[in-house]
Amino acid sequence: NPSPNREPERGDLIEISRKGYQHWAIYVGDGYVLHLVKICEFFVSFVCLATVKKEKLEDVANNDEYRINNRLDNQYEPRPIKDILQDAENLVGREFPYNVLSSNCEHFATLVRYGNPLSQQVQDLAASAVVFGILAMATYRKK
Repeated sequence: NPSPNREPERGDLIEISRKGYQHWAIYVGDGYVLHLVKICEFFVSFVCLATVKKEKLEDVANNDEYRINNRLDNQYEPRPIKDILQDAENLVGREFPYNVLSSNCEHFATLVRYGNPLSQQVQDLAASAVVFGILAMATYRKK
């Protein structure tokens, strides 16, 4: 359900196109989003800390393109908007472990909207790794 042509509504997932990845946030109204922001400088085994911030969507997006993307609505029932907003507000300023593979910004946004932490980026990455592994093995066996 990607939708670049309408104004975001409270509870919408916002997908922001960064170089090489997508950053995710959840729209909470009045131009604001909540999102997970890494607060570490160095990765140790892909794990560091992140904090939940409430910021203006235009500041988070900066000059990057963004769109509403509630693409999982056909697979998962969105939680009631009052629950989404209450949980989101209660999370502002809290710190969480950040793991690019299991607890990233997309996991955070989908957890708040659907109650289920999901990341299509990680699934796509895993699928690519499997394909790469198969191709590497096939190439190796030919030699």
